[in-house]
Parts: sequence; C-alpha cells; structure tokens
Amino acid sequence: MALLNSLIAGVSGLRNHQAMMDLIGNNIANVNTIGFKGSRITFSDTFNQFIRSGISPTSTTGGTNDFQIGLGMKINSIDRNWNQGTFERTGITTDLALQGRGMFILKNNGEVSFSRAGAFTIDANGRLVNPSDGSVVQGKMATKDGVIPPGTNLEDIILDPNLRLPAVATTKIVWGGNLDSTASITRSENYVDSGNLNSSLQTGDKVTDSNKVYDEYGNAYTMKITYEKKSTDTWDMTYEVDDKDGNVIVSSSSAQELKFDPTTGALSTVGGATPDKIKIQDSKHGLNFNFDLTNVKQTDNPTAISSSVDDNREPTIVNGSLTIYDSLGNSHTLTVKFTKVSNNNWDWTAAVPEASGSLTGNKGTVSFNADGSINAISPNPSVLTFTPAGGASAANIEIDFGSGFNGITQTSSNAVISALTQNGSAAASMTNFSIDQNGYIIGVFSNGQSKKLAQIMLANFPNLNGLNSAGQNKFTVSSNSGEPIIAAPGESSGTSIQSGVLEQSNVDLSEEFTKMIVSQRGFQASARVITVSDQLLQEITNLIR
Repeated sequence: MALLNSLIAGVSGLRNHQAMMDLIGNNIANVNTIGFKGSRITFSDTFNQFIRSGISPTSTTGGTNDFQIGLGMKINSIDRNWNQGTFERTGITTDLALQGRGMFILKNNGEVSFSRAGAFTIDANGRLVNPSDGSVVQGKMATKDGVIPPGTNLEDIILDPNLRLPAVATTKIVWGGNLDSTASITRSENYVDSGNLNSSLQTGDKVTDSNKVYDEYGNAYTMKITYEKKSTDTWDMTYEVDDKDGNVIVSSSSAQELKFDPTTGALSTVGGATPDKIKIQDSKHGLNFNFDLTNVKQTDNPTAISSSVDDNREPTIVNGSLTIYDSLGNSHTLTVKFTKVSNNNWDWTAAVPEASGSLTGNKGTVSFNADGSINAISPNPSVLTFTPAGGASAANIEIDFGSGFNGITQTSSNAVISALTQNGSAAASMTNFSIDQNGYIIGVFSNGQSKKLAQIMLANFPNLNGLNSAGQNKFTVSSNSGEPIIAAPGESSGTSIQSGVLEQSNVDLSEEFTKMIVSQRGFQASARVITVSDQLLQEITNLIR
C-alpha cells in the first residue's frame, strides 16, 4: 500500500507539472500578443494519511506528534498577472493603450465583453471596432453641440466620415493690444503754404498747390489751393477740400484777395485784413485745422509754392483686422481703426470692403485713465450691425474692447491692436480626429475648428482574476468577478487612454524560461519517484519465485 501511495504522489507531480508547462507554454506563445496578461500557477499538497495520531502530554509523560504521509500535490490556483505592460508607439490614432486597471467595453451581437487590447479600426459604417471579430467599442456619443451627456448609458462609438459643421455667423469679437500714449493726435491741425509767386506773371495766370489732410477718424482728404493773379501785387486765393471720390467737402465761400508789399514782397493783407490763419472746419466729417499762408511771398524769383501739414508728421492711425463669417459661412475682412482725438481719448471705426456688405453703428470712443487702463467706452456695449452682400442674414456683432487692464491699454509701448477671439466659422468637413487621455474623440475640421464627437468609456471590476477568458483578447463576467463598474477615463476610473500606442504583453521571457526549468526538474523528479516505486514493486513480486 505504501508503494502505491508513492506512485500516486509521483503521478500527481507529473500531471500538475505538466499543467505548469502548459501554462508556461501559453505565456511564451503570447509574448507578442497585445494586451495579454500572463498567468501563474501555484500548488498545494493533497490529503495526508495518518500513520499515528499524536498524544497530549501528561504530568508524567511528554506528548507525541501526529505521524502523516502526504498523498501528492494538486493545483492551488491559476492567477493572471494584471501588471501594466510596456507601450509600443505606432502612430495610428485608433491604436489605444490603457494606463491603469480599466478595460475597454466591447459589444458584438448583444454580447458584452471586455479587453485590454486596443488595436481598433474604423469600419465601413464609421464604427470603432475590434478588427478580429467586429466587436464595437462602447462609450457615449456627443450631442450636435459637442456636449458629452452625463451618466453611463453606453452606445456604439460611431465616427461619421462625412460629418460637417454648419456655418456660424460671427456675433462677438474680443480685442486686445496697446495704443501708444505718446502718439500725436490723428486729425490734421496746421496746413502751411509757403514759397514765392512770381511777380512777372500775367493777369489771369494761376498757381496751384495741394496736400493731404486727415479728419479725426483718420480719413484722408485733398486740400487744393489756387492762386490767380488779378493785378500788380494783387492775387485771388480760393481753396477746397475734396474727399477720396473727388466730392467737395469744404470750400472758400468766395475768393480771398491777397495784397503783397511791392518792396518786400511780403503778404500785407488777406481780404483787406491783417494776414492771419484761416480756420477750416467741418463737424460732419471731423475736419478742424488752420490754413496758414503768411509765409507766401511775391518776388521776381521763380514761382515755387509748397505746403506742409503738421510739419509733415504721419497721422496716428492704428489698424487691426480679422476674418469674420456670415450665416452662409462666407468670410469677410473686418478692420477696426483707432485714431487719437486728444490725450487719453481715441475714436474707433469699423469697416468692411464694399463688396462684403455694409456696417451700421460702427463708430465709438474709448477713453483711458492716467494709468493706461480703460476708463469708459462709448457706446457700451459696442454693437455694430453687419448686413452682408450675397443673401446672408444681417447679424449684430459685439465689439469687446475689455475693461480696466483687461483688453486694450494705453501706455508708452508700441501701438498694436489685434483680435483675440471671434466666435464665427465657415461651414467645414471633418478632416481628422484625435483621442485624448480622457477618452474624448475630438473631430478636427477644415475650418480649423474642433468638436467633441464621443467619449470612450471603461469598465473596472472588484476582482479582475475572476474574469473568464473568452479568447481573442477578450474577457467576460463571471460569478466571482463582480459586476463591471462603468466610468470615464481619468480620475473616476483610475485609468487613462494613450492614443497611437499599444500595450504589449507583460510576459517576462527570462522568468518563464526559469519556471520552465523548475517545471522540467519537478516533472523529472516525479517520474523518478514512479520509476523507483516500480522497481520496489518488481522486487516484491520476485519474492514468490
């Protein structure tokens, strides 16, 4: 009987070390299987045969121990190693790896399974699937506004390759930048004519001069002066101011008679009065400057009349422009122009090209405090109405220059104005998509806009080792795994998603080969036990000869 026990123990060793080899072989075979988690096997002894029971000690004798002989060994457990596998970069957006304990949720013909393998593709219907069996990745689809709904209701992840964004008309523009506090005012202040009118010119001969002048909004006009000789030492002078289209904005009501001193050639009277600066004003167009011709003389030198405006300084005009969109998605260039009216006070005007449409309510003022922060904006809020050409709807566009130090400032730094944001966009088609660490699938569109399309959801389990392997890198729920806990990637699940990489098998070949040696030696030793037991039985049978 004792020899039979050793045979049984040896057989159990053979059988269970063979199981260990089977497990090691499976681990090694899957060393390159993405998302694979290696397994381990542990053993325990079986029942023990009592040879003699132990005896408790007495006051006069000592106790004795039990005598037991084991009856072999058995498998104690087979567990998966859920440690993180290494990542391999692939650069394919739909290749996903999980950093943490979560698992992808897949659905195929109503059957739900779970996986760590994230080598997904997009099928003909735009669904994110496992290419081996067509299981669809589960998550939450965004609304048409790009909002992911709350909760854990799962649905197929579908990415429509023909998805388009409708055009969005611009309704708000936020501006920033700086206006130079040391800049001169924009409006022309002094127009000075100087030079010589030749005294030998004949009656009726004319001499002209012209130069650019600017209104307070930075619009350019042409100032034209005409001198006509009437008689010796006497000339008539007329002037007019024309806009860019040649329309006369301001003109002299009648010719001004100029008298020159016959000896010195200096201007002696203008219209019978002592020479003085002529005030030229037009409140409608914001013109207000002095016309000074006291430096004009009449001598026998050649005629040479020239003019200068504000000592030939450049008018202060600060422009900023951006592209806005109408309801049809057509783009238009909107330009906002700042001009300095006085210290700490600036006018602004907005304009679009004539071919784009028209603007109303496109003028206002901005005043600054002594520290350069905004004091007041008029009108506030500043809203202009844009009526596009081409059939698009009219739109009200809020112009936000900020408040305090947030927005436009006025300091001694260089002047630069730019649009920070605008909320319009053209109609666009999806050109690409990305997947971030929180599982959001974000569509990138041809107009540069992006929008959330879906979110991949993950599952976790109270007991990962309780899951049943279903093949094809998938697992299913068992009675001891617990129900799946559905959560979004991130803090709630303790797992993040890496796009463009795959999690490799966590099998350690060096460890597996070492275990293979241990398994082989255990198998050999068990086989030797059987061999020796057989020899002993052979000797027993030989006793009857």
